[in-house]
Amino acid sequence: MSAVASDAPARCAQAGSPLLERIRQHKAGRRVGAYSVCSAHPLVLASALALARRRGTLALIESTSNQVNQEGGYTGMRPAAFRELVLRLAAEAGLPAERVVLGGDHLGPNCWQSLPAAEALARAATMVDEYVAAGFRKIHLDCSMSCAGDPARLDDAQVAGRAAALCAVAERSWHQHGGTPPVYVIGTEVPPPGGARESLHDLQVTRPEAALATLATHRESFGRAGLQAAWERVIGLVVQPGVEFDHHEVVDYRPERARALSACLDGEPGIVFEAHSTDYQPDAALAALVRDHFAILKVGPAATFAMREALWALDALACEWLGTAAPGLRATVLAEMRADPVHWRSHYHSTGNALELDLQYSLSDRVRYYWTRPKVASAVERLERALDAQPPPLALLGQHLPRQHSALRAGRLGAGTRGFVSWAVQAALEPYASACEVDLDLA
Repeated sequence: MSAVASDAPARCAQAGSPLLERIRQHKAGRRVGAYSVCSAHPLVLASALALARRRGTLALIESTSNQVNQEGGYTGMRPAAFRELVLRLAAEAGLPAERVVLGGDHLGPNCWQSLPAAEALARAATMVDEYVAAGFRKIHLDCSMSCAGDPARLDDAQVAGRAAALCAVAERSWHQHGGTPPVYVIGTEVPPPGGARESLHDLQVTRPEAALATLATHRESFGRAGLQAAWERVIGLVVQPGVEFDHHEVVDYRPERARALSACLDGEPGIVFEAHSTDYQPDAALAALVRDHFAILKVGPAATFAMREALWALDALACEWLGTAAPGLRATVLAEMRADPVHWRSHYHSTGNALELDLQYSLSDRVRYYWTRPKVASAVERLERALDAQPPPLALLGQHLPRQHSALRAGRLGAGTRGFVSWAVQAALEPYASACEVDLDLA
């Protein structure tokens, strides 16, 4: 082992993990948590980083396995490229690099489920190695999905065994490359990325005994693999607290339904729950989730949905203000989506006007896969240039973007098209920050 690898654990133990400290504070009785922004869109990332700078807190940014992997994912980025993008945007936002934590979401065979398990897991191992080597330090080990030849539903032991194997890869990569030690999130009742496709009427809260059994099975698997030290850095268990969204509905958190689940980790000093699919939850529900030990909140589509709302409003404003000179952003995006339905065909089954509404306004926000397409990106740039060159009158801004209009008049927002969109994204993320910082010591 190299000199870098040999002294990495000691050096990293001194550095410590900011997420471990946040969880320690929560387990000590403070109303604190961490929210994770799961997005690869540069404007969403820049907005999240600006919010963290303004509030003086950490920015936890995660990419999912289908967005970023060793094959490029749908963004075309490998983990090192995503890291460079985030750190560049952080520098532009004035946020120190040490206040940025990178995470990998749903790291496992998710992208290769059509392959036999051995091959899918081998590719997942390569991906995990690249993530850790690139400096990602919050690793969600998600082996809950079946691969070709697997039973339709894996049991806890199979999921835990595969997660332990990937954890061993992550630990080797950390020892080789050094840096702060990675922390891990595990679980078997993992909601699908991007929202539910099935009916939400039968949504079940995870049973406490199931959560504890999952934890025990993973602890045993980690122990058999010689990963006791890594187990001390498992900070989160993914469960279903009773929150979800589909295309048009949101199931809000109801604390009374999750009371028993909330209390079942009292005997685990370093572990909290991680809540996925918290997008579109009311402010009070987010605060209640953190209070009830669902102390890691994941948000993704809600951020790009807010961005899309602002861009649609600016497009409508431009049509009124610029007339035929307006770039026609909405029409460009919809034409691109219709021409290549690969990212929404398996999600939307409506027709006619109902499909038009789904394409634009579904809460699962499949629009987010199209923003980086050359025609769409060019249309966004033309819209920005056109409105920045001919700023609209305040009355028109108030008609289409009333909240930005109020912020501009109050001196909380500067003029400029991109700033209007960033403001919308930050407004969507503010409730998460507030829920996670009720009792946060920022000294």
